[in-house]
Amino acid sequence: MARTSGKAKTRKAVAKRFKVTGTGKILRRKQGARHLMQKKSSKRKRSLGKATLVSDADIKRVKASLPFH
Repeated sequence: MARTSGKAKTRKAVAKRFKVTGTGKILRRKQGARHLMQKKSSKRKRSLGKATLVSDADIKRVKASLPFH
């Protein structure tokens, strides 16, 4: 059931996975860097280590889960 009133709560799982920058953009980690690294190229592994921006399609949902950020 959706909350219609009251204080909005931060979803802690989302708060741990995303970071809001000073300009309001949302950073995320890239998927695919946990295992099976031997078959991935060095260039690909370096790229997986860097954070990237959340896509425009998902920004609204992530921000709704982070009301105080």
